[in-house]
Amino acid sequence: MEQEIRAKGGEATYVRADVRVEAEVKAFVDQIAARYGGLNVAFNNAGITLEKTLHEYSSQEWDDVVNTNLRGVFLAMKYEIPYMLASGGGTIVVTSSSNAIATTDKRSAYTAGKRGLIGLVQSAALDYAQKSIRVNALIPGTTDTALVRRSAGMENAPDAVWEVTAKQWAKSHVPGLERMATPDEIAAFALVLASDDHPYMTGSQMVIDGGKTSHAG
Repeated sequence: MEQEIRAKGGEATYVRADVRVEAEVKAFVDQIAARYGGLNVAFNNAGITLEKTLHEYSSQEWDDVVNTNLRGVFLAMKYEIPYMLASGGGTIVVTSSSNAIATTDKRSAYTAGKRGLIGLVQSAALDYAQKSIRVNALIPGTTDTALVRRSAGMENAPDAVWEVTAKQWAKSHVPGLERMATPDEIAAFALVLASDDHPYMTGSQMVIDGGKTSHAG
């Protein structure tokens, strides 16, 4: 991704970090802030899933999902916010999931973490509203990403096979538009939340799910 951005004339720096490891998260944020002279926008988007009925999770598996999806965002914000305070403000976008609103079986760990993010965003938004730091949650529906492809057990399937399978699955599993979102569609919405175009928006949960949760409601 870094190379793709640079090839198109953009500026990008890749720093490898495991969001479950506090020292690595701190080092990542510190390096980026040092390189670019501070931090104005953060997009906390790391996530994993593991689909099992609740009693089949080992404690380690449960912790792995929740520590990535929820604790990882806490750690990122813990080290991002001081830089924003120092610069007089900023905006944080957190990726939750439509599973935080309406979920399905075998997703208890994923759902618990993603729903927890909503509470985290709401509380943090109140913590820093007077410091000009806005915090909002992005709630995407099912998106055609590597995570979804892996969870379907088709990471090694040819692209053409995956495309046909994904299209058929979405017809019966994604109410409303009956298709998965593209990564670009979600990225465009994330940019809207990260921009200065909506300075009155904080503590919000903005849904972009093709109608999935409207049907569930």
